[in-house]
Amino acid sequence: MSNVKFLSGENIPLEMHKVRMVQRVNLLPVEDRLQRMEEAGFNTFLLKNRDVFMDMLTDSGVNAMSQNQYAAMMQADDSYAGSETFYKLEDVLKDMFGMKYFLPAHQGRACENIISQILVKPKPGSAAIMNYHFTTTKAHITLNGGVVEEIVGDEGLKISSKVPFKGDIDIDKLNALIKRLGKEKISFVRIEAGTNLIGGQPVSMKNMKEVSAICRKEGIPLVYDASLLGDNLYFIKQKEDGYLNADLRDITREIASLMDIVYFSARKLGSARGGGILVSDDSLFLTMRELVPLYEGFLTYGGMSVREMEALAVGLQETLDFDVISQTPIIVEALCNELIKKDIPVVTPPGGLGCHVDAKQFCSHIKQDMYPAGALASAIFISSGVRVMERGTLSEQRNEDGSNRFAEMELARIAVPRRVFTLSQVKYTADRINWLYENRRLIGGLTFVEEPRVLRFFFGRLEPIGDWPTVLAKKFREDFGDSL
Repeated sequence: MSNVKFLSGENIPLEMHKVRMVQRVNLLPVEDRLQRMEEAGFNTFLLKNRDVFMDMLTDSGVNAMSQNQYAAMMQADDSYAGSETFYKLEDVLKDMFGMKYFLPAHQGRACENIISQILVKPKPGSAAIMNYHFTTTKAHITLNGGVVEEIVGDEGLKISSKVPFKGDIDIDKLNALIKRLGKEKISFVRIEAGTNLIGGQPVSMKNMKEVSAICRKEGIPLVYDASLLGDNLYFIKQKEDGYLNADLRDITREIASLMDIVYFSARKLGSARGGGILVSDDSLFLTMRELVPLYEGFLTYGGMSVREMEALAVGLQETLDFDVISQTPIIVEALCNELIKKDIPVVTPPGGLGCHVDAKQFCSHIKQDMYPAGALASAIFISSGVRVMERGTLSEQRNEDGSNRFAEMELARIAVPRRVFTLSQVKYTADRINWLYENRRLIGGLTFVEEPRVLRFFFGRLEPIGDWPTVLAKKFREDFGDSL
């Protein structure tokens, strides 16, 4: 994105790229959208993409690649072992992060599996501490016998705030937790660059330095999830004192110097598909290395296609281009502002990743055990054909006694994949959500009819409580007539 002023005075995001390849999308009539939602068990993950107009479910693996990334894919070395492609990617990562070793994996959650198997201490009272969990992170930790302790600052759980770095760890809570648990029972501390489940909020360099100093003093490993590094670099450069004129590579290396382990999903970072772990400690590297061939593949591909590795090597370098990393946060801010104009409750300040609508306020008449964020995500698809993601109680695991663990925030996340949608499509999304907000009392709750034990939001099936989806679709037809 570029800082270009318009004579009209409008603040319009200006893309610094042009589209040279297009993919057809379909906008089904509202009755068909209702039917597809019913067939998907009111779970947007189970919709078929052929029935989706705009896929704003996630930014994972759906970002548009550049012409240089596609060109690089033709240069791949297909060798099973010792591929030249691997060494090219390794060199890019070492230069970018300044760390000694790189272990490839097929995606971010594969990295979490290896890290959890090595570091999680399966003993009573052991914990992994983090600003906030991600769904797969927590699942791997609990499967390996640990528990998760979340200590994001209080502002991080507020819908409306003016604090620029709402993803920061609360230092007082960290010190208190170490004192209460004892450092020997702490598996690791994890910082997520952009709190995925609570608004894509960034973490400040100041906070990372403070956390790192504590961890090094106590001998506790510090892990950094860099999947949303691009967004976090943007916010550090734009909002943190002393970094406005800093080089993005220097900021990245400074972050990495504070960490013991850096891992990432390339489906987010680098706009490709894959993942990896970076470490500098020799013994940690040797211990983790044993698990890569067991779960992922040989050490020079780790479950990734070599073509994807070539694309990733280019995409990572593009992550250090400010015009590239600024696109998502600026479009997210534009979408949030469109909704704010209509008094629609969204997480502020706008973070990276997507615009997060507060389902607790939007659907205040729906009890939390009826999954208001899931209901809102379903209603958004019925009214617009736009697929978004539930980030609330549906995305949590149940408590050991079978009761729901209610999420601190009930959000419908409208993800903004990089370089995919136009400003008119973003405005269409805002328009349909505005209509839905005016008719929000028509939305009802959901209940499970098929509930997996782990990661239920991925493939669980639900049904509406009452006939509200039919009533909503009928109201849409009355208001919009023949318009899709």
